[in-house]
Amino acid sequence: MTETQRKVGLFVCLLTIVLAVLDLQIVSAATVPIAHDLDPAHGIDKIPWLVSAYALASAALLPLYGKLCDVVGPKRIFTGAIATFLLGSALCGAAQSMTALIAARALQGLGGGGLMSVTMVVIAHLRTADEKSTGTNAGGLVAGGAMAVGPWLGGVLADHASWRWIFYVNLPVGLVVLIASALALKLPEQHERRPLDYSGAVLAAAFSSALLLVTDWGGKKYAWTSPVVLGLAATTVVTLALFVWRQLRAAEPVLPLGLFRIRELRLGFAVQAIMGAAMTGAIYYVLVYLQLVRGLSSSSAGLYLIPMAVGLSATGLLSGPLGARGWTARTFTISGTVTAALAFVLLAATTGPDTSLWLIRGELLLIGAGFGQLLGQLILLVQDSAPRPQLGVATTSVRYFQALGNALGTALFGTVLTRLYAADGPGGDVSALARLTGDAHTEGVHAYTDATSVVFWIGAAVMAVATLMALRLPKSRPGAAASEPAKQPVAA
Repeated sequence: MTETQRKVGLFVCLLTIVLAVLDLQIVSAATVPIAHDLDPAHGIDKIPWLVSAYALASAALLPLYGKLCDVVGPKRIFTGAIATFLLGSALCGAAQSMTALIAARALQGLGGGGLMSVTMVVIAHLRTADEKSTGTNAGGLVAGGAMAVGPWLGGVLADHASWRWIFYVNLPVGLVVLIASALALKLPEQHERRPLDYSGAVLAAAFSSALLLVTDWGGKKYAWTSPVVLGLAATTVVTLALFVWRQLRAAEPVLPLGLFRIRELRLGFAVQAIMGAAMTGAIYYVLVYLQLVRGLSSSSAGLYLIPMAVGLSATGLLSGPLGARGWTARTFTISGTVTAALAFVLLAATTGPDTSLWLIRGELLLIGAGFGQLLGQLILLVQDSAPRPQLGVATTSVRYFQALGNALGTALFGTVLTRLYAADGPGGDVSALARLTGDAHTEGVHAYTDATSVVFWIGAAVMAVATLMALRLPKSRPGAAASEPAKQPVAA
C-alpha cells in the first residue's frame, strides 16, 4: 500500500467505528417514538426485542468474525460486514411494522458485530512503527465520543425529525466506506484451505444469546425464579461447557483456549469485561437519574454526556505525548481504572435529589477521562501480546468480552436498583415513580437516588477490582510500544 492508501484506510476505519458505536447508542433514545409510530397498541411491549435483536446478533458472531479474519483475511470480512450492516439499515428505515423492524435490526446486528471488532484488526495491519498506538487510540477515542453523543443525537432525531433517519443516515456514510476500502485497502489474504470450527461458532452464539436473554429478561420481563429465566440460565451453563469442550478438541477453534495462558491477554480480557459493565452503569443510570429525578427530556439528558465525550477525547489526545514520556499500556490501564473508580466514588457520594448539575458534569468528565485511557490501550495491549496468526481472534475477543460485561453489568446494576427501590420506595416499581405526586413522589425520589448511589458504589468496587488486575500486568520497558518495530503481517 502507498502512504496515501494507508492513510485513507485508517480514516475509513475510524469512520466505520463511528458508524458502529453511534448506531448502537442512537436507537436507545428513540425506541418509544418508534414503537408508537409502528404499533400504537402493542409496540411498547416489543421494545425489549427491538433493543435485544441487535445486541444478540452482534455478540453471537464475534468469535467467528475473528477466526474468519485469521483464516480468510480481514479485508473480505470487513467489506462483508459493512455490506450486511447497510442492508440491515435500509430495511430498518423502510420497516412498516415492529416485527419487520426487529428482523431487520437483527440483520443489521450481524454486520454491526464485525464493524467495531474487524475494524480494529484492519487498523493493526495498517499502523506503522511510528503509529504503533495512534490508530488504536484514535479508534478508542472516536468510539467513546460516539458512545456519549449517540443518545443525544437519537433524542434530537426522535423529537424533531422522522425516526427513520436514524437508520437512513448510515447509508451514504457506509457507501463511502465501502468504495474507499475497495480502492485503498490492500491487506494479506489467506488462500490455503483451513477448516472452520462451525460447531464451536454455533455453541458460542447459543451461549452468548442465552446469557444476554437471561440478563435482559431476568427481574424485568420475567422473575429470576421463573421457568423461562431458569431454563435460559441452564442453557447458558450447558452451552458454555460444550463450547469449552469443543475448543479443546477442534483443529481450528474459534476461540483458542491457549490465548488465556498469556497473562496480558487473560488480564486484558477481564479488565475489558469489567469496563464494559461499569460503562453501562455510568451512562444508563446517569441518564435515567436525569430524566426521572431531575425531569429532563431524553435529548436534554443526552447533552450531559458531552463532558464524558470531552474526557474521552482529552485522554485520547494526550495518550501520544504521554506514551513518548514512558507511559506503557500497563501505566494507562492502572491510571484509567483508578480514575474511573474515583469518579464512581464521587457519583455515589454526591448524587441526590438536588445535586448540582455542574457537579454531575464534572464527574462525567472524570469518568470519561478514566475510560478514555482504557478504550484504546487494552486493545493495543492484546494485539501486541497475541501470536500474529491469531491476531483476528484476539482482537475480536476484546469486543466479545466487553459485550458480555455489558450484559452482566446491566443485570447486576438493574437487579440491585430494582430491589432496593422496591424495599423502600412507594409503589414498589421504578416505572411508577414518574406517576407519583406530593409526598409519595418526594419519598420515591429519595428511594431512587439512594438506590442509584448503591449502584455507583458497586461501579467503584468493580473498577477497584480492575485496578488490582491491571497491577498484575507485566512491566514493560518504558517507551517500548513506541520504539519496537511493527510486526509484519503473515504472508499469504
